[in-house]
Amino acid sequence: MENKNIKLQPVVSEKSYSLANAQNKYTFLVKGKMNKIEIKESIEKEYKVKVTKVNTVIRPGKMYRNIKTNKRFRNEDSSKAIVTLKKGDKIDEFLNI
Repeated sequence: MENKNIKLQPVVSEKSYSLANAQNKYTFLVKGKMNKIEIKESIEKEYKVKVTKVNTVIRPGKMYRNIKTNKRFRNEDSSKAIVTLKKGDKIDEFLNI
């Protein structure tokens, strides 16, 4: 594995908050092209919990057009990771934000 700049940002919304309370699933915004194994290892190391499952969703970047040249561009894609923790584990920092 390469030494990537790993950045995990918790997503706090009504849906993610209810998933965290009901099903012990936490949602993070992931920067860069991280795979599920790297996401699992970084969350276990940072929050000291046991991860059982990682689901990822790729959110495509928005399209925009340059007014002068009329060329179309697209922002970089971002990934969202939904992480399921072992029963009994919690991330307190996530719920206190």
